[in-house]
Amino acid sequence: MKDTEKLVQAATQGDPIAIDELLDRYLPGLRAFIRLRTGRLLRAKESASDLAQSVCREVLQHMDRFQYGGESGFKNWLYTTALRKIANRQAFYQAQRRDARREIQKPLGEEQRQSQLLAAYATICTPSQHAMAHEELARIEGAFEKLPEDYRDVICYSRILGLSHPEIAEAMERSEGAVRTLLSRALTRLAEVLDQP
Repeated sequence: MKDTEKLVQAATQGDPIAIDELLDRYLPGLRAFIRLRTGRLLRAKESASDLAQSVCREVLQHMDRFQYGGESGFKNWLYTTALRKIANRQAFYQAQRRDARREIQKPLGEEQRQSQLLAAYATICTPSQHAMAHEELARIEGAFEKLPEDYRDVICYSRILGLSHPEIAEAMERSEGAVRTLLSRALTRLAEVLDQP
């Protein structure tokens, strides 16, 4: 198997096999990222898998626009595309004056430590495992929505996307020290929210 850097280089040159392999590699993490960033209203209307497929289609259609920036550049482009897609879909439902709030049920589930749930999150977001893990996913998503935006960002960058502290610092336009402090506070707050009855 090609290493990621070679895949990204080949993908930017239009190699369809490299593009497919690269997207397959990031698809589980992309689904997890989308589920955490969509919020309950959009999740009530569209599945993370459908949104992820739509993001992949968009990336494939516009691969010629990607300028080589290594693996972190590709991941940034992929997840920025996902955020734009999420914002567009949310705007669509708001413009249509659709109220998904009535369709949402309060999630129930057993208490588990946030570190175990976050570590498992990206791997349990496959369609075949989704039904079994529904309560755990709903607990994480509900707790995640209660966090401030910068806490959600730093947790996604670190635990879902797997970016290093320097990469997160660049993405969030902060120092590495500030990112470490922010991540620590964000994970502590998430643990507190998950421990609430």
